[in-house]
Amino acid sequence: MSEEAQPEAAPTGNNDQAAKPGGKSQPEASSSGSETLLAVFERPPGAPGDTIDSAAIIAAEPLANYHGIKTAADYFGAITELAEQRGFKAIGDPYTFSIGAKQLVRGDFSKPRNKLTMYQTSLAMIEKGYIVSFTFIGGREDEVDELIANLNLGTRRASHAGSK
Repeated sequence: MSEEAQPEAAPTGNNDQAAKPGGKSQPEASSSGSETLLAVFERPPGAPGDTIDSAAIIAAEPLANYHGIKTAADYFGAITELAEQRGFKAIGDPYTFSIGAKQLVRGDFSKPRNKLTMYQTSLAMIEKGYIVSFTFIGGREDEVDELIANLNLGTRRASHAGSK
């Protein structure tokens, strides 16, 4: 397998990704209370491929784990530091990003992988005492944007047969 196709843990504050065969992971809690809620990959991690392994990872961490963080924007200091440790570079500064009526903060990163470039976008929000992060990885910026476009944070009304 070529090195550029190897998936790697997304630079979020959460390091508890436990990928299972089939490209999905089970929630896993660490001693700090951090949890990976969902990790889905185009290919199972470690499977051969000549492209960047697209991924979507959702994680939650107790806000109490981060002293001084009061907003999702504050959390990007930790995300950026971890991303840089893993060879990613920020593409601009984090900014406010809306999904439906929900306001999140978005940060974009990239990392060269031999002949390819890995793109990552992290979205973060604070909800009920947790920092919730959504991390998307792909081989092109528009691929990451497509993954984000499928994220829906609103509630949907259940449709019932015969309802008018």
